Amino acid sequence: MIQAPAKDRHARGRHDREIIALAVPAFGALIAEPLFVMVDSAIVGHLGTPQLAGLGIAAALLLTGVNIFVFLAYATTAAVARRVGAGDLPGAIRQGMDGIWLALLIGAAVVTVVLPTAPGLVDLFGASDTAAPYAITYLRISALGIPAMLIVLAATGVLRGLQDTRTPLYVAIGGFAANAALNAALVYGAGLGIAGSAWGTVIAQWAMAAAYLTVVVRGARRHGASLRPDAAGIRACAQAGVPLLVRTLSLRTVTLIATGVAANLGDTEVAAHQIILTLWSLLAFALDAIAIAGQAIIGRYLGAGDKEGARAACRRMVEWGIASGVVLGVLVILARPLFIPLFTSDQVVQDALLPALLVVAVSQPISGVVYILDGVLMGAGDGPYLAVAMIITLAVFAPVALLVPTLGGGLTALWWTMALMMTMRMLTLWVRTRSGRWLVTGATR
Repeated sequence: MIQAPAKDRHARGRHDREIIALAVPAFGALIAEPLFVMVDSAIVGHLGTPQLAGLGIAAALLLTGVNIFVFLAYATTAAVARRVGAGDLPGAIRQGMDGIWLALLIGAAVVTVVLPTAPGLVDLFGASDTAAPYAITYLRISALGIPAMLIVLAATGVLRGLQDTRTPLYVAIGGFAANAALNAALVYGAGLGIAGSAWGTVIAQWAMAAAYLTVVVRGARRHGASLRPDAAGIRACAQAGVPLLVRTLSLRTVTLIATGVAANLGDTEVAAHQIILTLWSLLAFALDAIAIAGQAIIGRYLGAGDKEGARAACRRMVEWGIASGVVLGVLVILARPLFIPLFTSDQVVQDALLPALLVVAVSQPISGVVYILDGVLMGAGDGPYLAVAMIITLAVFAPVALLVPTLGGGLTALWWTMALMMTMRMLTLWVRTRSGRWLVTGATR
């Protein structure tokens, strides 16, 4: 048997250690916000169905409001990692502070919009007369935590760029525990009901933001980096984030179209679709953790001017993505008898769910490659291409998905269009990585 040269084996081993060290803690931090919602749902659910329905509507609005600004983490990670690779730690932290100031400004703007428009936003979701008051109460109070969560996104990007994913994990664990304790104390102990759940979450979110800021401020003082807002730096962060915002909105549009098509197919199909979408999101967290490691590692290599190191890291992470996708796909198939009954006992929904779930399992290796290459190009600061690639993918996906009710095939056909969407993403990202145009070195791009 032919063995790889010792030099290659050593390089792969080094990349593996870096990926594991960054990806495992990143996965824990990624699931913090969904866990917040789960705890809130579990506690509020005992207050009554209208309260839980109100929470569901408000939570969907809040998660959307936060997640569309995820570029605060991604763009900051890439920019900071480049500075780290170039050996400019003060500049790296300064770059990160620009991202944090931008997060604070965006957060303040979102709050000023949400507070007066909360009733209208809730009404758009078609909330019932009994659920709407609870949704408005939760949304208005929880909106006060949006600046904190955006600061958390930006500060998480700073620490990832500094090759530190452990601190975000620790903060996420602390925030989760504080949220659970505060919710129980304020909802039941203080008798504040759904308002107590909202206040508990807001306090936990600001505590997380304070913890992140403490770490970043200490680093800034240690390296002599300025903490003052810099208009030019903030503007540059915003400009770098616009393409990633376009990419994120395009992805959200894909999800909305898929859900709309499922709703058009019938109640059984949309119920099954939501269950699959939940699983799909969980699988995405696992793959995205490796992608986050890719952002930090690729940015550092390019900042150091090491194109070959970046190429080698990219190849190894793609191998990780494929392997992880295969493992996750097999787990989905093996665990389906345990997974499906957790969400529904309706045999009709289960029958609609099963074949579509197999499509998700089969497409996981493709998803693995997509998430890795997405992370690589983000780490390279290749946002404009990512935006264009996602728009092209959306243009291919939308007409095909919208034809599903006409052509037939039901939910399974819809999820085959989702697999087509992921295949299109893989092809556009593969073309870019093969071209080498993303290999732009230097402390800035």
